[in-house]
Amino acid sequence: MRAASLNVPRQTLAEYDEMLVWIVLALLSIGLVMVYSASIATAEESKFTGYHPAYYLIRHSLFIFIGIVAGVAAFQVPVQSWQKLAPYLFLLGVALLVLVLIPGVGRAVNGSRRWLSLFVINLQPSELMKLFAVLYAADYTVRKGSVKHTFQKAFLPMFAVMTLVGSLLLLEPDMGAFVVICAIALCTLWLGGFNLKVFGGLMIALPLAFAALIISSPYRMQRITGFMDPWADPLGKGYQLSHALIAFGRGEWFGVGLGASVEKLFYLPEAHTDFLLAVIAEELGFAGVCAVIILFAGLLIRAFAIGRQAAFLDRQFAALLAQGIAVWLGVQAMINSGVNMGVLPTKGLTLPFLSFGGSGVVANCIAAAILLRIDWENRRMMRGQPI
Repeated sequence: MRAASLNVPRQTLAEYDEMLVWIVLALLSIGLVMVYSASIATAEESKFTGYHPAYYLIRHSLFIFIGIVAGVAAFQVPVQSWQKLAPYLFLLGVALLVLVLIPGVGRAVNGSRRWLSLFVINLQPSELMKLFAVLYAADYTVRKGSVKHTFQKAFLPMFAVMTLVGSLLLLEPDMGAFVVICAIALCTLWLGGFNLKVFGGLMIALPLAFAALIISSPYRMQRITGFMDPWADPLGKGYQLSHALIAFGRGEWFGVGLGASVEKLFYLPEAHTDFLLAVIAEELGFAGVCAVIILFAGLLIRAFAIGRQAAFLDRQFAALLAQGIAVWLGVQAMINSGVNMGVLPTKGLTLPFLSFGGSGVVANCIAAAILLRIDWENRRMMRGQPI
């Protein structure tokens, strides 16, 4: 009887992707520790935080708790229900993007209007829009499967929708979210088998469009010039990047020690959000950065494996949804890492699961829960069990 009772939890755990769960928990744990380390000095010196050194630790812990609760709730929703809800969630995301641009409703910080004030916390609609874009793109690709080789019926409607979303994001402005959502849409269409000639044209059109956006905006042009040579103006256009590179240089192989970063002491702006990886590099060194990259690589491998398994089971929406989540998290992590390392221009993108930010953490946890739900349904189907 004792052996039988021990076998029950093992069988229960076998129904889930244990590796994916541990990867997500590891990323959240590293993020919690490093957000606290990167934000202590800022919290101690700010009236906004009440001079409390653990202010960001407490809030980030709350965000993670809310994210886990939201993830548990999202896991209860069948994938088929997510498909039915996809268009309505996408419309909700568009409505939130419109609301954030209304004076008196949207909250502006550092010249960008990206937040809706919910009294206790601020909601960032662009973070939720990434999740909604993954759901909508997967549903759209499935619905348009019969006409996927027709340019007018298959591609133009998606292009019009993404143009609307992109315009709203650029008005905030949030160029980083725009890039991620474009990548989600295009990769999902490509994975869904849409006409390759369309993507050949896009490979030419998109760089031209991004070049036009950069040239038409002085602040974007300054970011590009500062990125190309941050040391030409280390106290001006290249300030953030130059200090991020100093942090990477100081970290060397194994870092200066947890909590011993100098750059987080009011040298490196946004140390606990956009440039958290630079603090990780300084305190934990090359080894710490490699650990984070390996965890993200494991997350993407598991997500694509879950998507491939769903495709073998003829679950096209589930397959595209899993792969779309992988594209979203992978592209955002790559851009954030590239910005921190100086190989990409500065963008307002956080590091998924790690950086401080309630909307982003909650959206990431929901995405991970959906991945687990897809895997759970795959395993039940292979066993011949109902889902």
